[in-house]
Amino acid sequence: MSVPAAYLAVVLIWSTTPLGIVWSSESVDPTLAVLGRMTIAVVLGWLILKIGKIELPLNRQAFKVYAYSTIGIFGGMLFTYIAARYIASGLISLIFGLAPIMSGVLAQKILGEPKFSKTKKLALFLAVSGLTIVCYDKIFMQGTSLSTSSYFGLAAVFAGMFFFSISGVLVKSVGYKINALASTVGSLTFSIPLFFAVWLISDGTLPVEEWTTRSLLAILYLGIFGSLIGFIAYYYILQRLNASTVALITMITPVVAICIGALLNNESVSKHLMIGAAFVMVGLALYQWGGRKRTRVTVST
Repeated sequence: MSVPAAYLAVVLIWSTTPLGIVWSSESVDPTLAVLGRMTIAVVLGWLILKIGKIELPLNRQAFKVYAYSTIGIFGGMLFTYIAARYIASGLISLIFGLAPIMSGVLAQKILGEPKFSKTKKLALFLAVSGLTIVCYDKIFMQGTSLSTSSYFGLAAVFAGMFFFSISGVLVKSVGYKINALASTVGSLTFSIPLFFAVWLISDGTLPVEEWTTRSLLAILYLGIFGSLIGFIAYYYILQRLNASTVALITMITPVVAICIGALLNNESVSKHLMIGAAFVMVGLALYQWGGRKRTRVTVST
């Protein structure tokens, strides 16, 4: 696979994943939809491990990595699937785009990393301001009948983003290197019993007659591409490109996701959403590249 093709694959997969989540939960209970997605991914992952003869570490350090990763997979995905029934896919992608900033805040507390510079504090302020504008639009500008559900959806996706972010920081704290595919399969294996328990407690039914083709295809797509191929492609480019180039993905995907949601799912794109998204994108750009020192170039004559 070429690097440009892998990069494009990650952008497209991450941009379409929020809409896939929304479609998969249309006729299938969210807890069952995410359980089905993860089951597909882990079965295919195990097959690839066997075919490729890739070892799955089973030592104490590896188990700690799997457990910490499960926090992001289970907490992040469960709350995101719940949120998908109340808010648009583009907004889900926009909020998840803030994961690098949230991770930076948590890394200060957990890993003892340096506090934010003035530039990063400004970036955080801009990003929060953008989200405030978006939340104001979603909760107060779309009618009182949508206020409660919009508020609940926003709270759920924020919780999902938090679990996703803290999971990454905790995994980093272990300092144990594992093959990307092996880490994914191990973490998914840990998370599936949790998803199964939540589905069993909250719903536990299989109303097959209510399931639509679109929901089933979305689950299949997310299992193969969203949970497996996308992850493999991401680590592929991460090993071959510099971090700043890879970081562009977190800025591109929310914009693409908003456009895809509007085109394919008739999601409304209001003036407040565009203004808020612009604030968030500027904040992310400033966070990623604003703190770099400029190099002075002197020209001898």
